[in-house]
Amino acid sequence: MKPAELARARGDLVVFAAEMLAPLPRCDQRRWGEIYLRGLMLDGRRKSIEPMAARLADGDEQCLQQFVNQSPWEWEPVRERLAARMQDAIEPLAWIVDDTGFPKAGRYSVGVARQYSGTLGKVGNCQIGVSISAASEAASCPLDWRLFLPAAWDNDAQRRARAHLPPEERHREKWRLATEMLDELRDWGLAAPPIVADAGYGEITAFRAALEERELSYVVEVKAATSAYAPQVAAAQPPWRGSGRRPAARYRQPPASLRDLALAAGSEAASEVAWREGSRGTMAARFLALRVRPANVGLRRAHPAELPIRWLLCQWPEGAAEPSKYWLANLPAETALADLVRLAKLRWRIEGDYRELKDALGLDHFEGRSFRGWHHHVTLVSLAHGFLTLQRLNPKADAPA
Repeated sequence: MKPAELARARGDLVVFAAEMLAPLPRCDQRRWGEIYLRGLMLDGRRKSIEPMAARLADGDEQCLQQFVNQSPWEWEPVRERLAARMQDAIEPLAWIVDDTGFPKAGRYSVGVARQYSGTLGKVGNCQIGVSISAASEAASCPLDWRLFLPAAWDNDAQRRARAHLPPEERHREKWRLATEMLDELRDWGLAAPPIVADAGYGEITAFRAALEERELSYVVEVKAATSAYAPQVAAAQPPWRGSGRRPAARYRQPPASLRDLALAAGSEAASEVAWREGSRGTMAARFLALRVRPANVGLRRAHPAELPIRWLLCQWPEGAAEPSKYWLANLPAETALADLVRLAKLRWRIEGDYRELKDALGLDHFEGRSFRGWHHHVTLVSLAHGFLTLQRLNPKADAPA
């Protein structure tokens, strides 16, 4: 935001910050929190503490450093308030599970390692943050965060001490971090809409099973080679010889792949579906929806008698020999094709969010190394993003550029 725009929104920001930062026990903490939010939203190339303090008339580098890096305020109650406010304002169609990379130099920033980052498009030295965002067609906002800790950090006492990493923080897979956040959001009293995720999560059978154990709906991207049966395929009852235990029914034939099932249906079964208006006009493509029984080894062991039936959604470009993308969903059998497509394609919101969070609000500009500092920073960036989202959704507010 330009200084004049920030000045016009200052009154709304003061009220918003007071509400969101109310759990902070000291008034000076709440004051520096509001100042930090202004620093994040004010125009400037870098949103690390030193340049933000220099741009603000009431900025103080030492005080901001202490507030973000050392001050022991809890971030969970702040996120809980933000999540409740944004859930009401956005009325999300889905919660989007995703992760993003924070490129880093050196090896002492908490959680840093040489690992693959979609942000970099390659393996690089970075941190990985896992997020859950509330999303509708009109708006979205991150509600909760976890920092992914590579396994190498579990037994590295020197780096753990320098990053002030709590003893209970250990390596957990990204999908487990996501389910922890889903449990936390529901503990905060939020009703979960369908969960949307890319193949990095959707391909993990344990993640889909965890969603189903929690009775959560999902539309998740998967790979073409994912195994499944057609819905009419049933487990066979082996013959019984009349003595001993009667053998259990089981699937005796090998499963097909999602690609094979889609090809068997044929491209003529696909239909044109429009899912939103983009900057260059209506976004539309051809999609095929089939009922299938996902059937990898883990699922066949868990459901030997009858594999559950799920939706397979495929995007099949005009003239292409096969689909280009695949999703699995556990939505009801009567779900319309347009609704499946709308949810599958909603991930564009998180891609736009990450760009704004980084380019405009400095999500990956934090230069501290501590676990506490990282969580404080991403929480405050989420607050800044939430405030700007509320300004855009309020037709009476001066919308930021």
